[in-house]
Amino acid sequence: MRLFLCAVTLLLLLIVPARAEHSLQLSAELGRSAPGGFAPVPPNVPTPAVPRLPDPSQEVRDELPPMPTIDLTTPPDDLWQRMRNGFSMPDLNSPLVADRQAWYLNRPDLLKRIFERSRRYLHHIVDELEKRGMPTELALLPVVESSFNPLAYSSARALGMWQFIPATGKTYKLQQNAWFDQRRDIVASTGAALDYLQTIYEMHGDWHLALASYNWGENAVARAVAKNQARGLPTDYLSLKMPVETAYYVPKLQAIKNIIAQPQVFGITLDPIPNRPYFATVERSENMDIALAARLAEIPVEEFIALNPAYSRPVMPSAANSPLVLPADKVQTFLANLQSHEAQDKPLSAWFTHNLKKGEKLDAVARRYGLTLVRLKQLNGINARTKVVPGFALLVPGKDAVGHDALAARLPQTPASPPKAVKAKKGKTMKPGGKPKKGAVTAKIRKPVVKPKKR
Repeated sequence: MRLFLCAVTLLLLLIVPARAEHSLQLSAELGRSAPGGFAPVPPNVPTPAVPRLPDPSQEVRDELPPMPTIDLTTPPDDLWQRMRNGFSMPDLNSPLVADRQAWYLNRPDLLKRIFERSRRYLHHIVDELEKRGMPTELALLPVVESSFNPLAYSSARALGMWQFIPATGKTYKLQQNAWFDQRRDIVASTGAALDYLQTIYEMHGDWHLALASYNWGENAVARAVAKNQARGLPTDYLSLKMPVETAYYVPKLQAIKNIIAQPQVFGITLDPIPNRPYFATVERSENMDIALAARLAEIPVEEFIALNPAYSRPVMPSAANSPLVLPADKVQTFLANLQSHEAQDKPLSAWFTHNLKKGEKLDAVARRYGLTLVRLKQLNGINARTKVVPGFALLVPGKDAVGHDALAARLPQTPASPPKAVKAKKGKTMKPGGKPKKGAVTAKIRKPVVKPKKR
């Protein structure tokens, strides 16, 4: 039995290799004969190495560029970029936007002057908007209103960077008298303008309608909305009928916003504005001469007036209850020089007041103090609309009031008669999204400083 098992095992060992060799020969023959089969590999030819496929995940990671990100946790160095990050108003799509873009882009020198003036004020405005959670493109509204000129004065007696008319200024507690007008005050007028914009936004729930109200008046816009509602028509900005000026108002702001958002697309170079306060405020409790304040801060009088444009006379009265606005890097200089000035027991004002007596004439007062009548009126902001009555406090120079003539010529004054508005052809209204109605103005658009307001 054991001998039989050994014989079977030996037989299997002989049969298996033979069958394997036969299978290999059969496969080779099939390779030669089968149509489309693989050609046999010639003897003595090395088999080529199979290329290794790349790792798909590695390939995607290497070829795709990293996604650009904006780090909102770190304040940008450039104020323009900070403003762009806060743009949040819906864009207005209207042919008038392209029209206004072309208007501004064809006046690069004007844009440059406007942006240069804005450097003093933009940081404060953007800061205040962010504190209130308001869209930062509203910081560009003074471009439309006044070209960022705090001394701008319109045909409707609208005054300052934000162009407040007297009645609205009083509503928002902006003081107005012969000594100073807070409609020109940088800090006070900005606060009042943002208060007003918040109020009319809450009224309409729409920023475009709020801006139309700022220009045309909230009651006028409310009537236009009610009229469309009664007719079953849409009540958005582009659907309302309004004066030509108001129809162009939001498109102007949108045009400026587009230019600031992508200046490179329009071939505009924006000089960076440092993202830090341009000015700071210093409290005061006494009358102080403008010339002295500028000298203590070691800045030109023109720069001082640009930051403190509310004052119409050479003396800043303590009754104004307004702090001094100085370049941020000059505050310590001012305080040190003020301390030295007071240590020498020098007065803060070289001017005093003369109360007009009953029956006393202005020319007699002028002769008494060695002034011409014209100069006395100029120093006191007296024009044809000024009521000069007994008890009127006239500002007159003391012996140490040096250079008062030159200073008086630089101080902002409110003209007796507002500038005339650009005459327009007769035309009723237009829709902001379309072409003006027949007879409406298209070529001549009123400049921001000479436009009527009804708010």
